[in-house]
Parts: sequence; structure tokens; C-alpha cells
Amino acid sequence: MNSSENDIFSLPEQVTIPQAPPNFKSGFIGIIGRPNVGKSTLMNHLVGQKIAITSPVAQTTRNRLRGILTTPAAQLIFVDTPGIHKPHHQLGKVIVQNAKIAIESVDVLLFVVDSTTQCGGGDRYIAELLQNSPTPVILGLNKVDQQPIDSQPIDDSYAELAVTHQWQTIKFSAKTGTNLPELQQLLIQHLEPGPYYYPPDLVTDQPERFIMGELIREQILLLTKEEIPHSVAIAIDQVEETPSITRVIATINVERSSQKGIVIGKGGSMLKSIGSAARQQIQKLIAGKVYLELFVKVRPKWRQSRIRLAELGYRVEE
Repeated sequence: MNSSENDIFSLPEQVTIPQAPPNFKSGFIGIIGRPNVGKSTLMNHLVGQKIAITSPVAQTTRNRLRGILTTPAAQLIFVDTPGIHKPHHQLGKVIVQNAKIAIESVDVLLFVVDSTTQCGGGDRYIAELLQNSPTPVILGLNKVDQQPIDSQPIDDSYAELAVTHQWQTIKFSAKTGTNLPELQQLLIQHLEPGPYYYPPDLVTDQPERFIMGELIREQILLLTKEEIPHSVAIAIDQVEETPSITRVIATINVERSSQKGIVIGKGGSMLKSIGSAARQQIQKLIAGKVYLELFVKVRPKWRQSRIRLAELGYRVEE
């Protein structure tokens, strides 16, 4: 893997950031919403590369992940926040607290909702969190490609929410790309003139190791379905690069022995499937061959322990 490939994932030391041209705009955009409304899919599509994992399981996103889109006119730094929900454990509290911090530390908020269902209690809960925020809010109706034929009652329910809070609205599909150029222009309109915060060719501020761990976790969520919901955390133990191949050793941490059995599978079949699928994704990430070795370790109640959460990279953001 050469340095130019590595540079698009994490900010190298002593990098020179160029001066922005006249009338250039820049700023931070918080993507918020309930779990599973398509926030990570949207950010991946906007930056043009997969940096956030997606899954049909709720609460896929845990860390505040920044995706960076640089155009000739602007640099948009997207902050993909975890789905805002009622927390049931220490990890959940950290997740929701980080989402609330993101609300207060961005220039524009994109409140993403699922346009296949009417506005519900979860959406109204988030709207209440935003009503006293001085940050401009755009209400984004995602999944328009999946709307029922008679979508008027759904659209009306969100229109009422938008009118109540005086928000602009836009309909789009993060999956197909419908209206994403219009969304991009709307977001730029709300940004102030500013500098390049990151080099123009960077797509995320997260290091490759973090993205590798997320890609492994994504395959566990996809392949084990509801059996291993959120009691899994990935530790990248070693990354060794050679001109011909990158060797990655990682540990899958679960909370119970029964979960370890599910992840490993009969005769190691599930672990092999997870490793094979994750290896393919990591190869796309680094644009080179990968040897991936996975281990499974039981860490009882790690989601309830602040110390273990910190060890696995989950901290309340400043």
C-alpha cells in the first residue's frame, strides 16, 4: 500500500493544507436521526466511498465518524452520529451523549427521517432536542425510492413537523442518489466562507485501523443477524504491511461464551465466513491484497464498564 492510498483515510503528520480559493465555503454538518434511517449510507454516498458501516440491525454506528467531501466551491465535513434512542446500558449512554454533543458542535444539522413511515415519537423526541438549538436544521426525507404509491399522508406528517420548527425540507434517496446533488447544494448554501480544514483529497479523519475494525464488525452484524446484536467490539491487534500483502490480526470481543460459539460457528464456519467477507471489504479499502486472521475473546459485561469501553475505544467525546 503506497502513501497516497493511505493518505485518503487519515491525516498524515506534517501535511500541508493548501489555502482555499476566494469565496470558498467550509463547515461541519451533523447527520442526526433515529436508528436505521440511512445516515451512514447517506454519508458514504456523499463522500463517494465506504467509510461508515451499514447494517439492518439498529445502532450500527457507535463513534462520531467524520466524512469529508471537497468540491471546487466548498469543503463539507459530515459528522455521522449514532441513532438517537433511549439508552439501556453504559455503551448506549455514551452513544447518545456523543450524538447530543455533535448537535452542539456543528454548523448545520441534517435531520434524516425515514419517508416510508409517518413521523413518529422518536422523530418528535429528536425535534424537541433541536428546538432550542441555534444551529440551522434541514429536514431530510430519505428512502424516497421506497415510498408507497400514496405517500401524501407521510409527507404531510413531516411537513407539519417542518412548519412547526421552521425547517427547510428536501426529499432524497441515499441508496440510489436521487436528489443528492440538490441536497449538497442546499447544505453549501448554509455554510459560511472558510478554509480547508483537511487536505482536499482526504475522505475521513479516522485512521485505517478504525475503518478495518468497523468493516469486520459490519460482517458480524450482517451474518449473525439478531444473534449478536451489539455485544461485539473489534480490536485491531496488528497490521503488518509488505509490498505484496497486508497482514491484519484482529480480536472479536463478545460478552458471553454462547456468543463466542455463534461467532465461531460449527467447525469454525461462521468465523471463516466473517473473515472472508471482511477481508474483501478491507482489500477495497486499501486497494491491495489482505491476509486477515481473527480471534474471538469473551469479555463479560464490557458494555457496562467504563474502563472496558475506554479500552475498546468508546469514550464520551469532548
